[in-house]
Amino acid sequence: MCRNPTVNHWFRQVCRRSIGWGVLLASVVLICACSAARYSTASPPPTTAGTLATLVAASSPSPATSSSPSPSIPARIVANKRLGNREQDLTIQSPGLGGQVKVRLLLPAHYQTEKARLWPVLYLLHGCCDSYLSWTRSTNIEQLTERSDILVVMPDGGKAGFYSDWQSGPGWETFHTAELPKLLTQQYRAGTVAAVAGVSMGGLGALDYAARHPGMFTVAASFSGIVHTRLSNNEAQGYLGLIQSQGEDPLALWGNPDANVDTWKQHNPYDLAPQLKGVRLFISAGNGRPGPLDRAGTNEDSIETSIGAENRAFARRVQQLGLDAEIDLYGPGTHNWLYWERGLHRAWPLISEGLGVQ
Repeated sequence: MCRNPTVNHWFRQVCRRSIGWGVLLASVVLICACSAARYSTASPPPTTAGTLATLVAASSPSPATSSSPSPSIPARIVANKRLGNREQDLTIQSPGLGGQVKVRLLLPAHYQTEKARLWPVLYLLHGCCDSYLSWTRSTNIEQLTERSDILVVMPDGGKAGFYSDWQSGPGWETFHTAELPKLLTQQYRAGTVAAVAGVSMGGLGALDYAARHPGMFTVAASFSGIVHTRLSNNEAQGYLGLIQSQGEDPLALWGNPDANVDTWKQHNPYDLAPQLKGVRLFISAGNGRPGPLDRAGTNEDSIETSIGAENRAFARRVQQLGLDAEIDLYGPGTHNWLYWERGLHRAWPLISEGLGVQ
């Protein structure tokens, strides 16, 4: 990895300005490649900069890390904050994470009146440096599902948790795919039909979870997702730098990308693609050039350029394997929530059908 004395200061400045992992990865790739190019900020998410800064500052810290999950001790809900008729924030004590973690829920439309019914579940995963707040903050998911009988689940995934059980650290995958579903089944009448979608780092999580847990999800959707961490050496080094920027040991996640290549493959959607047979996929990404949802004068977004290259390689892989996938490589567009919300709406017919609702 490139060791540049300005990296830590640079990342602190970026984190103050940006929601999502995109700008961070751009900085890592550019610094580690010793490039003099400067990242140009894309259009902001559909909220004010002040609101975003407040949300980042207020987001819950990463749970205390643990060397390995403790399955013998069940996860439990320790607090439930009701925010509205459908919206609730849960605080869960997670053995897999070794601490407490937040999850936001949107209850099904008829949850209060149909007491014996089991509900299909939609998991929505956030991107790097963000939190469980992101989907209700930056999309209209609450309005989109207000008449739908879907249990929408938006869990925290850590600022750079990468939806994995770390080799030395938190067990995010254990929490999301074992502990949380069990609690939802026991206390919120979650059924066995589920779909998963994510943005950026969350796109990796959605595809990894669908591939690594056969039969758990009928649909997996990725919006500007990290889909090929091994596309190039610079790409892999960029992700290591991103993790380091968040104060974590980057080798504690999947190890060294050369020495631990098998572990990297086990968490890389491109390499896991054959295991996605039977899952209906929605894959979307832009190419980094300013698009129709960007402000006038927006510069090219080097991060979506990189993400676009990953997604083009992944799309070719998916097509070669003959997987059931809707591919939306829409060309001009930057790495931000305006495009991801549009992607959610484009994917909604597939998600709804996969969940068995109208």
